[in-house]
Amino acid sequence: MTPNETVSILTRAPRQFIGETLELNDWETVKPYYEELLSRSINDAEDLRQWLMDRSELESFLSENFAWRYIRMTCDTANETLVRKLNFFIEEIQPAMTTYGNDLDLKAVASPFLSQLTDDGYEVMVRGMKKAIEIFREENIPLQTDIQTEERKFGAIAGAMTVSIDGKELTLPEASDLLQSTDRAVRETAWRKIWERRYQDHDGLDQLFDRLRDLRHQVAVNAGFANFRDYSFAALGRFDYTPEDCFNFHESVSGAVVPMLDQLAQQRKQELGVDVLRPWDSKVDTAGRPPLKPFATGAELLEKTIKCFDRLDVELGNDLRIMRAMGHLDLESRKGKAPGGYNYPLEEIGVPFIFMNATSSLRDLVTMVHEGGHAVHSFLTRDLPLKAFRNPPMEVAELASMSMELLTMDHWDVFFDDPAELRRAKRQHLESIIETLPWVATIDAFQHWIYENPTHSTAERRDNWVRIYDKFTDTLTDWSGFAYYKEYLWQRQLHLYEVPFYYIEYGIAQLGAIGVWRNYRDNPQAGLEGYKAALGLGYKAPIRAIYAAANVPFDFSRDHIQALMRFVWSEIEKL
Repeated sequence: MTPNETVSILTRAPRQFIGETLELNDWETVKPYYEELLSRSINDAEDLRQWLMDRSELESFLSENFAWRYIRMTCDTANETLVRKLNFFIEEIQPAMTTYGNDLDLKAVASPFLSQLTDDGYEVMVRGMKKAIEIFREENIPLQTDIQTEERKFGAIAGAMTVSIDGKELTLPEASDLLQSTDRAVRETAWRKIWERRYQDHDGLDQLFDRLRDLRHQVAVNAGFANFRDYSFAALGRFDYTPEDCFNFHESVSGAVVPMLDQLAQQRKQELGVDVLRPWDSKVDTAGRPPLKPFATGAELLEKTIKCFDRLDVELGNDLRIMRAMGHLDLESRKGKAPGGYNYPLEEIGVPFIFMNATSSLRDLVTMVHEGGHAVHSFLTRDLPLKAFRNPPMEVAELASMSMELLTMDHWDVFFDDPAELRRAKRQHLESIIETLPWVATIDAFQHWIYENPTHSTAERRDNWVRIYDKFTDTLTDWSGFAYYKEYLWQRQLHLYEVPFYYIEYGIAQLGAIGVWRNYRDNPQAGLEGYKAALGLGYKAPIRAIYAAANVPFDFSRDHIQALMRFVWSEIEKL
């Protein structure tokens, strides 16, 4: 296959059940389709198979409708009309969807023909249905609506944060680029400005988090769980590992990876020639070189990423070309955008949307190839017949994205003409992997503590955040005079507010991604084929089986993590 600069605009499959003209104006426009599914007679396995297809079509329509409301709101958080449209769905549509969804699950699970659907994927889907039925409570529906409304407030608060430096108003992602300045005074000024601005909202963000914690705990108690952590493991469908496995991950990272942070920090301190390593010294190039600038504009970032993907497999590059042709990207940072970056699957059209806040940094390059990995995953599962098959768990979704960061790395010369800059970019990224695993352990351990202790005070939360953070960070960075900022480092993490307990997945997937990359280094063709085969399964197999398809173990042990870290360290030394 060759690069296709005139890619086709893809269209959704014809709607066989809900018709081509359906528009979501209110719940009454879709209620009849739910009622029809509930009342329909199912007389054999083929009837059941068609019933599942029709349900999938309806739910895909609603999923994509919500997706566009969320995408448009995050692109312009200050637009009250867009906020209202999103809130309308959350408040008026989702509660009824939840109730009817449970009724449909009950009907499916009760069907005598269910055992006759023996194709790959049905067993996994039914397992998820049964767990959803087990934890469903009618009284939680209004609480979940309240939770979603509160969660969206974080993006509006964070998206409004700007700082003024040298008379210029900058978003926090733009100001963060100054942390790579070779002028230490510039770095310190930027760091102080960023954290002064974050700290202005710390009380409001504390209060928002308290409301979320209390609502989430009530949902868990209503569903018969001791705490929201245990409820979340059920709600997230974590069939392949337990909280104890997470604790093992924390301890393995503490023993196998955290000592490497001290090693890197000691090298940084010596190479910078500073007496004391400060928080604003962590991103600057130790040789005094200016920050890497892999691109200047969002358009250039996209074009170069497409070239990277082409070198792996032209089909992957064409996926991004299709997204560009369809306008499914918003890449550059600007005031009013929500923070962070994401790839949002669009269930009907099957062509996802990438959102990010690019300025011109290496971090932005990595974010782009990361979200591009998610996008490739959407394309590889686009033709699976049921929505449930196209929605793999996050441990698999993040395997797609984090593997792509590493698989593309040898092709980053499209961003860096200078071989020395290319080596520098690779080194920075590999060092960031060593930093990522402890941060994942920090955030995950913090969440376990938060929800195991649902009546904690803000002071207790601060103290325990610092205790956990110190366990997983280097011992050289000096926070003297800024302990009050350190106590609120957690507030920058969107996941804690918007998608609780979604974070250990990054650690699990990072281990898997290193394994995928190691396989690719050993045999590029087989390594890439294994990666694509695993992603193409969607959620038609358990997580462990999907990882096995990529020829990587699902293993949190210290020995396994140490072996992967030795491989990463050896790659750093080659540079």
